[in-house]
Order: sequence, then C-alpha cells, then structure tokens
Amino acid sequence: MKKENITGSKVWIIEDDRALGTLLKEEVIDSGLEAIWMSSAEEALMAMQKDLPDLFVCDLKLPQMDGLTFLSKVKQTVEGIAPGFLIITAFGTIPKAVEALRAGADDFLTKPLDLEHFILCVNRIIESKKLKEVVSRMRGLFSSDIFHGMYGKSTPMRLLFDQIKQVAKARGPVLIVGESGSGKELVAKAIHEESEREGNVFLPVNCAGIPEHLLESEFFGHAEGSFTGANRGRQGLFAEAQDGTLLLDEIAEMPLALQAKLLRILQDGKIRRIGENREHQVNVRVLAATHGDLEEEVKKSRFREDLFYRLETFTLRVPPLRERGDDVELLAAKFLQQFSLALDKKVTDFSPQALDLITNYSFPGNVRELRNAVERGVTFATTNRIQVDNLPARIRDFASSNENINCSEFAFKKNDNRFLTLAQMEQRYIYHVLESVNGNKRRAAAILDIGRRTLYRKCDGEI
Repeated sequence: MKKENITGSKVWIIEDDRALGTLLKEEVIDSGLEAIWMSSAEEALMAMQKDLPDLFVCDLKLPQMDGLTFLSKVKQTVEGIAPGFLIITAFGTIPKAVEALRAGADDFLTKPLDLEHFILCVNRIIESKKLKEVVSRMRGLFSSDIFHGMYGKSTPMRLLFDQIKQVAKARGPVLIVGESGSGKELVAKAIHEESEREGNVFLPVNCAGIPEHLLESEFFGHAEGSFTGANRGRQGLFAEAQDGTLLLDEIAEMPLALQAKLLRILQDGKIRRIGENREHQVNVRVLAATHGDLEEEVKKSRFREDLFYRLETFTLRVPPLRERGDDVELLAAKFLQQFSLALDKKVTDFSPQALDLITNYSFPGNVRELRNAVERGVTFATTNRIQVDNLPARIRDFASSNENINCSEFAFKKNDNRFLTLAQMEQRYIYHVLESVNGNKRRAAAILDIGRRTLYRKCDGEI
C-alpha cells in the first residue's frame, strides 16, 4: 500500500518503447501517483525548464542521449536534492547500470519488468527522497537559527539575542519579563552561558514553589540548632550558587521581608545564615523573572519600590509566540522531530491543513503550549503526518470560531471628522474590510495582503 507522504508525487517515465512506456505510466497512475510518459531524454530536458518530477524512470538505452548521459545532465542542472532516478536496463547492460548507480542513480531494474516489484521500487525511492527533503529542511531550520537552546529567526527574537549578549557582559542583576511559557528560564540560562560565569553553576529557583516559612532558610541557609528541626546546618541557595548565577523565577511571589534582605545582598554581596552573627561574602549574579507587572505590584505595595528599581536596570522582554511570525513553524518542526524520536514514531511532517491551523492560532500559552500541542499530535498520529484531528480541540475550535464573525459594530464611519492616529486609522480600515467580507478573516487577509496570523494579532482583544 502506498504511504500517504508520497500521495500526488510525480513520476516521469522516459522510454522509447511506446507500449512499455504507456504500460508503466498506467501502473504508476493506478498506484495513486501522477505519471507522464516521454519518448526521449531530450524531451525530458525541455520539460525540466518548467517543472521537476519526484522520480525519473529512465531506460538506459535511448535513441540519442542515453540514460547515463541524461542522469549526468540532471545532476548538473538540479540544485539541492535531485529527483529520484530509477534505471531500466536489459540484462546485457547491467555493467552500465552499475556505472549509473555510481553516478548517482538510486536503483536499476532489468527487463522484462515485474510490475509489482516495479511499483514497490518507485514508492521506496520517492519515500527516500521525501525523507531527505525533511531532513534537509530540518537542518536548514535549526543550523542557523539556534541560540543557546532557543530557536528563532524573527525580528523580536534576533533583538532579544543581541540584548542577551550585551547584558551578559555586565555584572548587575537582570529582570526578565514575559508571559508564562515564553521561555524566560532559557533566556536566563543564555545570559549565564554568554557571561564570564559560564562553566560555573546555574541555579534556577521558583520563588512560588517554596513555603514562605522556609524561604529565608532556603536562600540564606541556617546553623545547626538555630530552630526546631534544624538538626544540621545548611548553606543555602546563594552559597550553592557561589561564582555562578542564581535565577529567582516568579520574583513577584517573594514576601516583602525577604525582598528587603535580597536588596541588601544585591548592594553589598553579603549573606547571614539563620542562627549566626557573622556575615559571609558571596559572589553570585542574580537574575529575576516574572510574568506579572512589577510596576503594578509596586503601586499595590506588594513589591518593594527600591528593589524594583535595582532590578529593572537591565530589563529583557521575552516576546510572546504570537509576535514571532515564522518562528511558530520553526518551533513546530523542532518539536515534531524531538517527539518523533522520543516516541519512536515515523512522523515527519504536518498536513497542510494542520500546519495552517498551527501557524494561525494565537497560542496564549506560548512556546510551552505549542510544544504540548505537537507532542499530542505526534502521539495520536496514525500516519507519517500530523492531521487536523490529532491537534488539541482548542486549536481546532479557535479556527472555527474565527473564520466568520460579526463586525457590524466596527464599521468604518465615513462622516467621522475626528482626528485619528495612524494606528486607529489602520484598525478602522481593517474593520471596514472585515465587515465588507462578512467577517471572513481569510478573505480579509487576502485583500489586506497580510497573513491571517498578522490579522488575528491586530484584532486580538478587539474582536
């Protein structure tokens, strides 16, 4: 049975024997592929100026240009991964066929042909070519667009990578802000690895994951017998991170009393263990991360203003996935490869419909949500492609709910004489186009000459 990933693949049959050429063409078409018969290599070379097949099936002996010469022409002409090449030869020309294999042909068959074996060979060569294309695409995606474990080629991510390199050279604390699941810990680790502290400990700590009554002991340590249950001393996280980097994740969850002690450490680099009178000098770079608004927390008196100003000297914003454009497809391909290997499944691609849903979904859970969606897709895939039905229901439902909407309340008002900003004018025109096409975002995006993902982002929170 022909596998799904070669459905619609094109086969060009080059055979000067009309009867055999027609027979092979019909067999290929009956197997579910597309096929064209040509009587000469010269005809195929002319056709290659406009199109390329996935596989050439070529007789070795042809009236003018033989199959071996034609193979050489194909290799010289095609850039990148060339079409597959299957040689057909009479028994007496097997040495020539072997020469063709050495020149780059994929296989050869001898006449008279076993048609069932012929179709199996055609499928195998095309499948191999498709796999090579996937591998090549993966390598192209990942080779130049990875930075300390982060994949991205969008403008926001390139800017972030440059900022990481800059702040890594400094010594003060860094505040990393971004939505949940956007990759703040990866940013922190990249800062550590770009800095002079690379090779020393990188210690991430979730401030929300430690009970409040244990926080001081966890961070600064305690002496033996300093409180009930302290049967032995503990050095604390700051001491463990000596000469390295300490990431305080969810810094907004740190109690005010501990914030004051953290500020003092940032100022003089000294800690005092519970139950001791003497101070210890520590050499630790502090990074802080939050998905919340620290300025708002300051206004509500839930975060110290002086600590906020100390942290915000170097602030890095991690962009949400919805602002990263083609990075969505890049990351989806990376996770597909990762989970296919981990789950020992031969899932190599997304169906066009599934990829369209993924690239247009807003991903409020950011990279973490995309990762989970691809993991689910690979897990439930029954072919070598992730299909729409393999994706989480929320992604499928998002597409359905956003295909058509009621935009009458956003109509463009021609008689509105107020002065508007360019952003307001842009938004009004978008609403005008949406209303004109009865809320169909696919058509609106085509009229506006922007991607549907861009249109969703511009309308995010408004429609």
